Amino acid sequence: MAHFIPCHKVDDASNIAKLFFRDVVKLHGLPKSIVSDRDTKFLSHFWRVLWSRLGTKLLFSTTCHPQIDGQTEVVNRSLSTMLRAVLKRNHKSWDEYLPHIEFAYNRVVHKTTNISPFEAVYGAEFVKKIHERIKTHIQLQNEKYAQYNNKGKRTMIFEEGDWVWLHLRKEHFPKQRKSKLSPRGDGSFQVLQRINDNAYRLDLPSDYGVSPTFNVSDLKPFVGASDDEEESLDSRMNPSQEGGDVGRAWTKGPTTRAMTRRLVEDLTTSELSGPNGLGGPRVLFTWALLA
Repeated sequence: MAHFIPCHKVDDASNIAKLFFRDVVKLHGLPKSIVSDRDTKFLSHFWRVLWSRLGTKLLFSTTCHPQIDGQTEVVNRSLSTMLRAVLKRNHKSWDEYLPHIEFAYNRVVHKTTNISPFEAVYGAEFVKKIHERIKTHIQLQNEKYAQYNNKGKRTMIFEEGDWVWLHLRKEHFPKQRKSKLSPRGDGSFQVLQRINDNAYRLDLPSDYGVSPTFNVSDLKPFVGASDDEEESLDSRMNPSQEGGDVGRAWTKGPTTRAMTRRLVEDLTTSELSGPNGLGGPRVLFTWALLA
């Protein structure tokens, strides 16, 4: 495995030792031997004493004879080639690309060993392949969990135009669920869009202040007449008109907030006729829906 560490020409032996411990020793431990050229940094008394006390043997190559350490020369040649390919014209920022080049170099399978440096050092394939295996295993487990949890549950699918009940979850509707006695559901609401089998967009009034997209677990089919059907059934004459019915025709099923709002509007915008044709007082009714 190769590590490409940027440094300066003016760095002395102590600075080189800090870099070596920071980027090499902490990852791989103390080496048995170090092969280097005969630079003054590696020939200094500090460098020799440091490694002798740590039990590492220092080996030096012959001057102007790079064949002695051919492995290092091959790595340096590969590094130069990769730097030229990456830098192009901006040669001043070469040190910023060293981590990327080091990563690319260590993940490639070498002809001599037939494995990558990552696998040679860590005893396993490249970490990306490990992630793919873990991802596949997680997907298989999630499918098993879903199959177990959905056992015995009916698949609920709605189409555009269907009418549904909406479960008012406390975390989604904090204003509507301030009290424990507040209704836990509301409706009916029309399905505007079927995003997928698990998500639907409803025709939700803006005063709710939440996103109109809900999970299918929060929806239930509305049993009863829809708003359009209620309006069509309300084709009778107004009770204040001659020949009109005494009351409004309401459909069977639970009284929803939408029905309540329309009833309040009817009672507050029209006057009930008295026995002598005189307008009677307006009466306002309110309902408290229990959960």
